[in-house]
Amino acid sequence: MVFDPTAAAAESPSSTYAQAGVDTAAGDLAVELMKSSVRATHGPEVLGGVGGFAGLFDASALRDFRRPLLATSTDGVGTKVAIAQAIDKHDTIGQDLVGMVVDDIVVVGARPLFMTDYIACGKVVPQRIADIVRGIADACAATGTALVGGETAEHPGLLGVDDYDVAGAATGIVEADRVLGAERVQDGDVVLALASSGLHSNGYSLVRHILNGAGIGYGDRSDDLGATWGEALLEPTRLYTSPLLRLIDALGDDVHSLSHVTGGGIAANLARVLPRNVWSEVDRSTWSPSPVFRVLNDIAGTRLESSEGTWNLGVGFLAVIAPQRLDAAVSALAADGIHAWQVGSVHTGARPEGEFEQGAKGVDGGAVRLVGAYADGAK
Repeated sequence: MVFDPTAAAAESPSSTYAQAGVDTAAGDLAVELMKSSVRATHGPEVLGGVGGFAGLFDASALRDFRRPLLATSTDGVGTKVAIAQAIDKHDTIGQDLVGMVVDDIVVVGARPLFMTDYIACGKVVPQRIADIVRGIADACAATGTALVGGETAEHPGLLGVDDYDVAGAATGIVEADRVLGAERVQDGDVVLALASSGLHSNGYSLVRHILNGAGIGYGDRSDDLGATWGEALLEPTRLYTSPLLRLIDALGDDVHSLSHVTGGGIAANLARVLPRNVWSEVDRSTWSPSPVFRVLNDIAGTRLESSEGTWNLGVGFLAVIAPQRLDAAVSALAADGIHAWQVGSVHTGARPEGEFEQGAKGVDGGAVRLVGAYADGAK
């Protein structure tokens, strides 16, 4: 990992830089504290260790691919970091970052290779930075991703002393003839939902707006959630990469497309991985959204359906698979600790009357809508 307070200029030992609010010694200490966590993600393909200007990854393994395609993704955690800052708990936000970045890569069937991170803060607090990076490194290890580099930049005057933001980018690889996507989807395919661990890292601006309007603090306890609001809202994002790669290995070409349910909700993100002129109805009655979604809507005086375009409502990923492999897929995911169930099917015929979500996020894909009423009890 690299600490460069200016992100452009060389370090200066002069006291005037410290007087400007930049502490290079704190940055060096943060790097020392995070080294062991970062190194734990390195296999023999990672060269150069920690602290270089660039991370090195041995690409000779790509020779084993017939036509390797590199997949890349970049993202951040969003305003969830505001809650971590408010309750001074920073050891899980890194998993959220990896979930947002690396789990986007597996959507096309790619196996992650490496990741880099970027942390901008108002003041380097070494232990805080080390906690964030430790969370990133642990999640990278869980997804088979090498954390090969990063940047911690101190921005006094731009960010408050306790403020920070995190972002990252990852690269993966997939054979050209194994890429998953809309073109593989067939009439009659089933849509499988994979349970989320909670809000993941989307819709926190709405969460904060609801709680602020109700005068609820993050230290306040929620009996419905069995924790303080801060603790409940920092539930880390579930990581799907390794279980989904094992599912692809087990089912082969019977896994047709995958969708990471992030911003936009279930319908919009499923529509992105379906072809044009294909439609699907997602049956709400097949699951019950977890309590955090229900409690937030109760506080806001709204219905669950009103937040479908903002929160995942208990579905973190969707898989479109061949119908004859439904049971095998559910069993394989259960073996990895992920509850999965069928929420719908894919159709190519004339679609029913009514409004569907289509063309989400610039993709001219399929049409999706949610139907029915959510189940009352957990399923």
